[in-house]
Amino acid sequence: MLVAEEANRVTELADVVTPPSHIAIIMDGNGRWAKKRLLPKVAGHRKGAEVVRKCVRECSRLGVKYLTLYAFSSENWKRPEDEVKDLMGLLKHYLNNEIEELNQQNVRLRFMGARERLSPSIVELIENAEQKTGGNAGLQLILALNYGSQSEIVKAARELAREVRDGRISADEIDEQMFASHLYLPDIPDPDVIIRTSGEQRLSNFLLWQAAYAEFIFVETLWPDFDEESLSRAICEFHKRERRYGARP
Repeated sequence: MLVAEEANRVTELADVVTPPSHIAIIMDGNGRWAKKRLLPKVAGHRKGAEVVRKCVRECSRLGVKYLTLYAFSSENWKRPEDEVKDLMGLLKHYLNNEIEELNQQNVRLRFMGARERLSPSIVELIENAEQKTGGNAGLQLILALNYGSQSEIVKAARELAREVRDGRISADEIDEQMFASHLYLPDIPDPDVIIRTSGEQRLSNFLLWQAAYAEFIFVETLWPDFDEESLSRAICEFHKRERRYGARP
């Protein structure tokens, strides 16, 4: 009873405070969740996909403007072939079956990451999702797919180097704003908070440039067990932080 009362108190508190504008989440722990239950890894990934749905709904309800989820990293191709196949299958299922609900919630679905290695069928689903939800004005849901922050930064550096070579800009003109304009989705503000589940405390090549002044919140909860209360607790923890951006308080 006390646990339920505490959960309600946390949720109510999250309802009355202004939520972070941009929440980014490293969804970690699907495999460990499945292993603890003697289930195949794909069962953990399926349960994790259900949590994505809940998290999107809750962020929309709270008024969060941007939610970025680390769905598949460029390093995840190193996983066993069967697991990668299962993950891509789940992605196809999500893109085929969630678009109508996202539209009903006024959610705009966007993607960041390299598309060259993705199958043509997945690229087609991505483009279809972007087109169908492009006019929605509510929460912007960004899926980081085949994404690696180091390669994103190298991409930006190459583009700027070509512009200098071609005489369109001088090297002295390059500043932080110009560099950031060559990253994926430059119109999206940097995350206010990055949450990582499962107890791991590292960024794992996620939003390295954009995380310069983000607050980090690491929780022990495995991603398939993350719920609305978990999100509310993270938001409450965020509001305890003093964000100074290098200045004195």
